[in-house]
Amino acid sequence: MELRSVEELMDLLHACRGARVAPGRTGSAGTDLHQHALRTAALLRRRHPADKELQAAGLVQAIGPLLSPSDRAARSGRAADAVRPLLGERVARLVRTQDHGGDPYDDDLLRLRQAAEESRTAGFDAGVLEDWRTVLELLAARNSHLGAVD
Repeated sequence: MELRSVEELMDLLHACRGARVAPGRTGSAGTDLHQHALRTAALLRRRHPADKELQAAGLVQAIGPLLSPSDRAARSGRAADAVRPLLGERVARLVRTQDHGGDPYDDDLLRLRQAAEESRTAGFDAGVLEDWRTVLELLAARNSHLGAVD
């Protein structure tokens, strides 16, 4: 599946509501995918306000379990493939490698993993998905411009 519009992505992210993410290394109970995504993105926005791609990766990594419910190993790859045409290569790379693989010394990957783990137990109001529409539209517009060949 390839996402072609921010609206398609927003619909998929809305569908995460009520779906559960497996317990983390902390042993915590499963977390709602939708809330996990919002908290991860919010933590990244607080710590790295200028890095919209990193924030978006924190938000969209939640779609993996919806795209591949029975194949845990394929989740990040399917999510990365889905968002690449819309949000670009960097977001896709971060989504693909955040669960496994990638350079263990990659600062972006470490930031994403730390925020994702912390968001499993964070107890703050991370806002609503609609708050992220502008960021996703900005990245989609930038990516479509970069992908255009004259």
